[in-house]
Amino acid sequence: MRRVAIIGSPGAGKSTFARRLGDITGIEVFHLDRLFWKPGWVETPREEWRALQQQLVQNESWIMDGHYGATMDIRIQAADTVIFLDLPRRVCLWRIAKRVIRYLGRTRSDMAEGCPEKIDLEFIRYTWGFRRREQAKIVRRLEEARREGKQVVRLGTRQQVEGYLAALQQS
Repeated sequence: MRRVAIIGSPGAGKSTFARRLGDITGIEVFHLDRLFWKPGWVETPREEWRALQQQLVQNESWIMDGHYGATMDIRIQAADTVIFLDLPRRVCLWRIAKRVIRYLGRTRSDMAEGCPEKIDLEFIRYTWGFRRREQAKIVRRLEEARREGKQVVRLGTRQQVEGYLAALQQS
Protein backbone atom coordinates (compact mmCIF):
# COMPACT_ATOMS: atom_id res chain seq x y z
CA MET A 1 0.00 0.00 0.00
CA ARG A 2 1.82 3.07 -1.30
CA ARG A 3 -0.76 4.95 -3.41
CA VAL A 4 -4.22 5.06 -1.89
CA ALA A 5 -7.38 6.64 -3.32
CA ILE A 6 -10.22 7.08 -0.82
CA ILE A 7 -13.66 7.70 -2.32
CA GLY A 8 -17.23 7.92 -1.08
CA SER A 9 -20.16 10.16 -0.29
CA PRO A 10 -19.85 13.47 1.50
CA GLY A 11 -19.94 12.75 5.22
CA ALA A 12 -18.63 9.19 4.82
CA GLY A 13 -15.49 10.09 6.77
CA LYS A 14 -12.97 10.18 3.94
CA SER A 15 -10.79 12.93 5.42
CA THR A 16 -10.75 11.47 8.92
CA PHE A 17 -10.01 8.01 7.51
CA ALA A 18 -7.21 9.44 5.32
CA ARG A 19 -5.65 11.26 8.26
CA ARG A 20 -5.74 8.11 10.41
CA LEU A 21 -4.38 5.96 7.58
CA GLY A 22 -1.60 8.48 7.04
CA ASP A 23 -0.71 8.32 10.75
CA ILE A 24 -0.55 4.52 10.61
CA THR A 25 1.42 4.24 7.36
CA GLY A 26 3.50 7.41 7.42
CA ILE A 27 2.29 8.20 3.88
CA GLU A 28 1.57 11.84 2.99
CA VAL A 29 -2.12 12.72 2.81
CA PHE A 30 -3.62 15.04 0.20
CA HIS A 31 -7.13 16.27 1.02
CA LEU A 32 -8.60 17.02 -2.40
CA ASP A 33 -11.13 19.50 -0.98
CA ARG A 34 -8.20 21.54 0.34
CA LEU A 35 -6.65 21.59 -3.14
CA PHE A 36 -9.82 22.06 -5.23
CA TRP A 37 -11.40 25.01 -3.45
CA LYS A 38 -10.00 28.53 -3.55
CA PRO A 39 -10.90 31.17 -0.94
CA GLY A 40 -14.57 32.07 -1.05
CA TRP A 41 -15.56 28.60 -2.29
CA VAL A 42 -14.24 29.25 -5.81
CA GLU A 43 -13.70 26.06 -7.83
CA THR A 44 -10.40 25.27 -9.53
CA PRO A 45 -10.84 25.32 -13.33
CA ARG A 46 -11.29 21.82 -14.80
CA GLU A 47 -8.04 21.58 -16.79
CA GLU A 48 -5.98 22.97 -13.92
CA TRP A 49 -7.67 20.47 -11.57
CA ARG A 50 -6.89 17.51 -13.83
CA ALA A 51 -3.29 18.68 -14.29
CA LEU A 52 -2.77 19.05 -10.55
CA GLN A 53 -3.99 15.51 -9.87
CA GLN A 54 -1.91 14.10 -12.73
CA GLN A 55 1.10 15.76 -11.12
CA LEU A 56 0.28 14.49 -7.61
CA VAL A 57 -0.15 10.86 -8.67
CA GLN A 58 3.43 10.88 -9.97
CA ASN A 59 4.66 10.91 -6.36
CA GLU A 60 6.09 7.64 -5.10
CA SER A 61 3.47 7.39 -2.38
CA TRP A 62 0.29 9.23 -1.42
CA ILE A 63 -3.11 9.02 0.17
CA MET A 64 -5.79 11.12 -1.52
CA ASP A 65 -9.23 11.56 -0.10
CA GLY A 66 -12.08 13.00 -2.10
CA HIS A 67 -14.65 11.66 -4.48
CA TYR A 68 -14.51 14.11 -7.42
CA GLY A 69 -16.06 11.70 -9.90
CA ALA A 70 -14.94 13.61 -12.99
CA THR A 71 -11.28 13.03 -12.10
CA MET A 72 -11.54 9.76 -10.19
CA ASP A 73 -10.03 7.91 -13.16
CA ILE A 74 -6.70 9.70 -12.64
CA ARG A 75 -6.41 8.56 -9.04
CA ILE A 76 -7.72 5.04 -9.49
CA GLN A 77 -5.46 4.41 -12.48
CA ALA A 78 -2.38 5.44 -10.48
CA ALA A 79 -3.43 3.88 -7.15
CA ASP A 80 -2.44 0.46 -5.91
CA THR A 81 -5.23 0.57 -3.32
CA VAL A 82 -8.74 2.01 -3.63
CA ILE A 83 -10.86 2.35 -0.51
CA PHE A 84 -14.57 3.00 -0.93
CA LEU A 85 -16.28 4.26 2.22
CA ASP A 86 -19.81 3.11 1.44
CA LEU A 87 -21.62 4.18 4.59
CA PRO A 88 -25.40 4.57 4.78
CA ARG A 89 -26.94 7.88 3.80
CA ARG A 90 -28.27 8.49 7.33
CA VAL A 91 -24.75 8.16 8.77
CA CYS A 92 -23.33 10.56 6.19
CA LEU A 93 -26.05 13.15 6.78
CA TRP A 94 -25.66 12.86 10.55
CA ARG A 95 -21.90 13.39 10.26
CA ILE A 96 -22.42 16.42 8.02
CA ALA A 97 -24.84 17.90 10.59
CA LYS A 98 -22.31 17.36 13.40
CA ARG A 99 -19.53 18.84 11.26
CA VAL A 100 -21.59 21.94 10.50
CA ILE A 101 -22.40 22.46 14.18
CA ARG A 102 -18.76 22.00 15.15
CA TYR A 103 -17.17 24.16 12.45
CA LEU A 104 -19.89 26.59 11.28
CA GLY A 105 -18.18 29.75 10.06
CA ARG A 106 -14.70 28.28 10.58
CA THR A 107 -12.42 26.46 8.16
CA ARG A 108 -11.69 22.78 8.82
CA SER A 109 -8.10 21.52 8.58
CA ASP A 110 -8.95 19.40 5.52
CA MET A 111 -10.52 22.35 3.69
CA ALA A 112 -8.91 25.25 1.84
CA GLU A 113 -8.30 28.49 3.71
CA GLY A 114 -11.06 30.99 3.13
CA CYS A 115 -13.72 28.28 2.85
CA PRO A 116 -15.58 28.36 6.15
CA GLU A 117 -17.94 25.50 6.92
CA LYS A 118 -21.39 25.99 5.48
CA ILE A 119 -24.35 23.95 4.39
CA ASP A 120 -26.96 24.49 1.73
CA LEU A 121 -29.86 22.61 0.21
CA GLU A 122 -27.88 21.68 -2.92
CA PHE A 123 -25.23 19.90 -0.80
CA ILE A 124 -27.87 18.04 1.21
CA ARG A 125 -29.60 16.93 -2.00
CA TYR A 126 -26.29 15.82 -3.49
CA THR A 127 -25.52 13.74 -0.41
CA TRP A 128 -29.07 12.34 -0.23
CA GLY A 129 -28.95 11.15 -3.86
CA PHE A 130 -25.31 10.10 -3.91
CA ARG A 131 -25.88 6.35 -3.72
CA ARG A 132 -28.68 6.30 -6.27
CA ARG A 133 -26.72 8.46 -8.68
CA GLU A 134 -23.15 7.19 -8.18
CA GLN A 135 -23.27 3.62 -6.79
CA ALA A 136 -23.46 1.68 -10.07
CA LYS A 137 -20.62 3.71 -11.64
CA ILE A 138 -18.44 3.28 -8.57
CA VAL A 139 -19.04 -0.47 -8.37
CA ARG A 140 -18.19 -0.88 -12.08
CA ARG A 141 -15.01 1.15 -11.69
CA LEU A 142 -13.98 -0.82 -8.61
CA GLU A 143 -14.52 -4.12 -10.43
CA GLU A 144 -12.25 -2.84 -13.22
CA ALA A 145 -9.64 -1.80 -10.67
CA ARG A 146 -9.77 -5.25 -9.05
CA ARG A 147 -9.27 -6.90 -12.47
CA GLU A 148 -6.28 -4.61 -13.00
CA GLY A 149 -4.71 -6.09 -9.86
CA LYS A 150 -5.42 -3.25 -7.49
CA GLN A 151 -6.42 -3.86 -3.90
CA VAL A 152 -10.04 -2.74 -3.54
CA VAL A 153 -11.55 -2.29 -0.09
CA ARG A 154 -15.22 -1.50 0.45
CA LEU A 155 -16.19 -0.53 3.98
CA GLY A 156 -19.89 -0.14 4.70
CA THR A 157 -20.12 0.33 8.46
CA ARG A 158 -18.27 2.21 11.18
CA GLN A 159 -17.27 -1.15 12.63
CA GLN A 160 -15.68 -2.23 9.34
CA VAL A 161 -13.79 1.08 9.15
CA GLU A 162 -12.49 0.70 12.70
CA GLY A 163 -11.63 -2.98 12.16
CA TYR A 164 -9.69 -2.21 8.98
CA LEU A 165 -7.65 0.54 10.61
CA ALA A 166 -7.04 -1.59 13.73
CA ALA A 167 -5.79 -4.48 11.57
CA LEU A 168 -3.40 -2.15 9.75
CA GLN A 169 -2.19 -0.72 13.06
CA GLN A 170 -1.35 -4.22 14.31
CA SER A 171 0.50 -5.32 11.17
